[in-house]
Amino acid sequence: MLAALLDLVLPPRCAGCGEPGALVCPLCLEEVLREPATRPPDPAPPGLPECWSATRYDGAARRVLLAYKERGRTALAPLLSAVLAEVAETALAAHAWGPGHPSVGMEPARPTRGGPAGRSAAPARGALPGRIALVPVPSARAASRRRGHDPVGVITSGAAKLLRRRGLPVTAAPMLRQGRRVADQAGLSSTQRAANLRDAFVVAPSRTAIARPSGGRADAVLLVDDIVTTGATLAEAARAVRETGAEVPLAITVAATPRTRERGRNPVARHAGET
Repeated sequence: MLAALLDLVLPPRCAGCGEPGALVCPLCLEEVLREPATRPPDPAPPGLPECWSATRYDGAARRVLLAYKERGRTALAPLLSAVLAEVAETALAAHAWGPGHPSVGMEPARPTRGGPAGRSAAPARGALPGRIALVPVPSARAASRRRGHDPVGVITSGAAKLLRRRGLPVTAAPMLRQGRRVADQAGLSSTQRAANLRDAFVVAPSRTAIARPSGGRADAVLLVDDIVTTGATLAEAARAVRETGAEVPLAITVAATPRTRERGRNPVARHAGET
């Protein structure tokens, strides 16, 4: 946690480019929040919810996420929470919930150009499916011990708090845990990742009721991760949550690895922290 301590006592340097003066400079911030949009992997695995992200996983966005997740720059959590909140609000506003659903016809949120310091126009009250649970994808226990923090859990909680301040019925629900050990995902193909993660996640017994669509519990679950690469992790997380009877229509991430057709090769992670 040396990096976190240095952020407290030394003038900050941008996590995206190294320039002094801010945790993330304005130019790099523009890369981190390019535009909330659907950025699904190609091909998408079966069962993958509709995927939304703030940006592509490259350039400054990649460096900022790695600084936060792998290099102890935990002071970046509030900024990344704000980015996730923008993605969630835009995705909720744009998602087609189906004929007769109360959200049909709602106006899409429009992100401000000022980045996370600004905010999207909130969807009209009554337009959402009801109570919404943001469910973070859990890290492997060994990874959490090595990092000394739960990077996705922290920014999920932060995003939920921001969305509640905007009047949205959102809560963070860390209900997933790993049911078995999985191999490191770095360097695995999409097929290998799917096999590696099959039946890897379970819902903690004490948290099962949170996802049920009745009894005053969440009516819809949004899965949360920092990055989507092949979609195998989010598809497996969605399977586990759906087994409780919950609806899982959306997944949100800070960034998405450029699609196969955009890159001209398989979207294989290049770092142990990229999932």
